[in-house]
Amino acid sequence: MRVIIIEDEKKTAKELEGMLLNIDSDINVAATLTSVSSAVKWLKENASPELIFSDIQLGDGLSFEIFQEVQTKAPVIFCTAFDQYAIRAFEANSIDYLLKPIEEDILQRSVEKYMNLKDHLSNVGSQYSVNLNKVIVQMDTTYKQTLLVHYREKIIPIKVIDIAFVYAANGLVHVNTRDDKSYSVQYTIEQLEQLLNPHQFYRANRAFIINRDTIQNVEHYFNRKLYVKTKYEPPEKIIVSKIKARLFLNWMEQ
Repeated sequence: MRVIIIEDEKKTAKELEGMLLNIDSDINVAATLTSVSSAVKWLKENASPELIFSDIQLGDGLSFEIFQEVQTKAPVIFCTAFDQYAIRAFEANSIDYLLKPIEEDILQRSVEKYMNLKDHLSNVGSQYSVNLNKVIVQMDTTYKQTLLVHYREKIIPIKVIDIAFVYAANGLVHVNTRDDKSYSVQYTIEQLEQLLNPHQFYRANRAFIINRDTIQNVEHYFNRKLYVKTKYEPPEKIIVSKIKARLFLNWMEQ
């Protein structure tokens, strides 16, 4: 089986190649490509591989741009650090996606899945492109993926996926992370509401923006309000007004 790997982290690419060869020594990794531009060039100049393993975020853009530029019939297995919500729209016609760090037994199941499905892949057709475009919309790069915070005269990068909730009080805005640390930021809560992906973060009220992954449960509260319990202790109760209650529950179901 002839495959290519699109991955800008050399160590990760090498580990992936090693696992593939452990799974099946007949797998031929024809190329390891590190950028959108190099992948586009290779696919234009070479015969299509049988299968593509690709990271989503590369140094010069998103890997989806490759498949917009080059029409290839090769199915793609995405290897990504992004959570599952980001590629749900693509699930119907992608072969699979693997969340980093990749484990060999999961990789093996993914390869086996491809082998079982490969006779049917020619029927994917235009729907493949339709779903791919949906993913590109969901992965809109205008949303922040890293915030710079000031802490004890240092500037620290905080990954957005590690934010448990944002809390505003007394004119200050704090970002609380999953390791139970709190950092002040220069943004207003209104600015952060625009910068954070609304599929993952919700403005619960004037004081809080919450990450859906940190919600433990929701309880009915006074006057048809909702009380949101999170896995991490907030400075005060997170209450969703009765006006926003239905919208909030709909968001949770997305």
